[in-house]
Amino acid sequence: MLEHVPRWLGASLKGLRAGADKLVIVQPELGSFANMRIASPAFANGARLPERFTADGAGVSPPLFWTGVPEAAHRLALIVEDADAPTPSPLVHAVIWDLPPDVEELKEDAIRADGRGAADGRDVGRNSYFGEGWLPPDPPTGHGVHNYAFQLFALDEGPDIGSNPGRSALVKAMAGHVLAAGLLTGTYSRGERKPGGAAGKAALA
Repeated sequence: MLEHVPRWLGASLKGLRAGADKLVIVQPELGSFANMRIASPAFANGARLPERFTADGAGVSPPLFWTGVPEAAHRLALIVEDADAPTPSPLVHAVIWDLPPDVEELKEDAIRADGRGAADGRDVGRNSYFGEGWLPPDPPTGHGVHNYAFQLFALDEGPDIGSNPGRSALVKAMAGHVLAAGLLTGTYSRGERKPGGAAGKAALA
């Protein structure tokens, strides 16, 4: 959708960004917690997302894996947000609630609509476009680099929030129940100059 935004408009909005201070993982109501590791075999932390996982490619969700889940964890939750979206709050690209604590990975294309949830209890919630599943990164051309934050939380028992949860319900349910959390960041942009490339040539992805 946003690939059709004119470059001049995307560039004019460069200063308008939600901000990393609004990501779920830094919200004070979550309290203090230990660290755990979340990573992907498809991209390194801080590196560019392969096109396959964006609106310029197949638009499937990337594979993820994690370590360091506390033994006391009752469930896991994942939320993926774009901290650089030109919106008041980060754009939500995926929500998964109630992942079993013994699950250690998500395969490629695992974040997809599941109605009222999967057989193992996990439930894929609503992204910012009010749909279930993975919302492929789709930054405006010329807006600069966007940082996509994959935030994984290990939780104690806590409350049940029903099916198809959104961001606000997730944050409310997690408040005071986070045992550990991990953060993985992938980047993506359109219309940016290639590092070290010839002048006048831009990477249109």
